Amino acid sequence: MEKETLGLKPHLLVLNKMDLADLKEQQKIIQHLEREGIKHVVFTNCVKDENVKQVIPTVTELVGSSYRYHRGEHVERCIMVIGVPNVGKSSLINSLRRQHLRKGKATRVGGEPGITRAVMSRIQVCERPLMFLLDTPGVLAPRIPSVETGLKLALCGEPDPHHPQQAPRPPGSQAGYVQHYGLGEACDDIASVLKRVAVKLRKTQKVK
Repeated sequence: MEKETLGLKPHLLVLNKMDLADLKEQQKIIQHLEREGIKHVVFTNCVKDENVKQVIPTVTELVGSSYRYHRGEHVERCIMVIGVPNVGKSSLINSLRRQHLRKGKATRVGGEPGITRAVMSRIQVCERPLMFLLDTPGVLAPRIPSVETGLKLALCGEPDPHHPQQAPRPPGSQAGYVQHYGLGEACDDIASVLKRVAVKLRKTQKVK
């Protein structure tokens, strides 16, 4: 789903909270990500604004070099910030505003996941170039593939998967959405469900 969603769009991987990582392994991490096809990576600490100034120039270069960008006449850039909960997406936006606009917080942050619960309106983070960011709720895969992955998510303060009220329910276990959206049948593939709902609600967008 990640490659399908981001494949045609310029994207930058921001690894925040670098102060909590062993930076002696930084080069190994970069090499591993390159083998996975991720070429553009920035390590940041948004609390202290470390390396945050690299984000805007890198994004500007990536967007400017995209063939899709040159098809439009927009002088402004609108970027979406996506990631798992509690990794500092809102903190990144606030840090960028401090660095480039000398302005304070535009989005609420907290030490627990779930502070951002909806896609917010555009937030300006830079004047030249004119750039806006969209803060989004954290996204988790419906299944945790291994104990190691679960432990890593726990370190990020993710919801406890053993709590029934917080555990994601497979779409097939609640068939009410099928009748509500007129989808015909239940499906346990959330990506497929979201696409079908988007088509049904005419919330699709043509890509040049």
